[in-house]
Amino acid sequence: MTPRVLNLALLALIGVAACGCGQPMGHSGAYKPLDPSPAFADGASSRPRVPNTVERGSANHDSVYFTGVQPDGKLATKPPMPITAETLQRGQERFEIHCAMCHGRDGYGHGVVVQRGFSPPPSYHSAALRNAPIGHFVFVMTYGKGAMYPAASRVSVEDRWAIAAYIRVLQLSQHAERDDVPPDFQTRLEDSAP
Repeated sequence: MTPRVLNLALLALIGVAACGCGQPMGHSGAYKPLDPSPAFADGASSRPRVPNTVERGSANHDSVYFTGVQPDGKLATKPPMPITAETLQRGQERFEIHCAMCHGRDGYGHGVVVQRGFSPPPSYHSAALRNAPIGHFVFVMTYGKGAMYPAASRVSVEDRWAIAAYIRVLQLSQHAERDDVPPDFQTRLEDSAP
């Protein structure tokens, strides 16, 4: 063996030995909850929570508000907050951003993505979805169903309820009867007719 090869082999052996020696920083011990620690002035390893924060996974995900499901396991039949004109306007805006590409702006399930070959979602105007509780729409947006992925990471819970309320408006717009219109509004419509 030549001296050069011997030197390279020796250098490689020293390198392997040095890598295996284990540095204390690479293997620092983890503290268990409530263990003492000299790193902090109060001597405790557990740190207080930052005010107004929620631990990941500790939010109340089983409430009507977050899932659309009531404590008895049934879908919510009414929203947990008042529905205002602003809520419906926000719902329409969010629907057109997050939903219309598949469901279509009219809710019949013929959005742009479907026109390009994606499988169509069910029409919001089917009898089954017109009769579905409003919590159904929030639940599906939260957890997904069929080809629809969950939208909870992209659509806030407030916006999911606003979208669900707007879906009800879409449904009503296609299936309203004259008797569904308040009498004072019917009179105004008749007075404005040509």
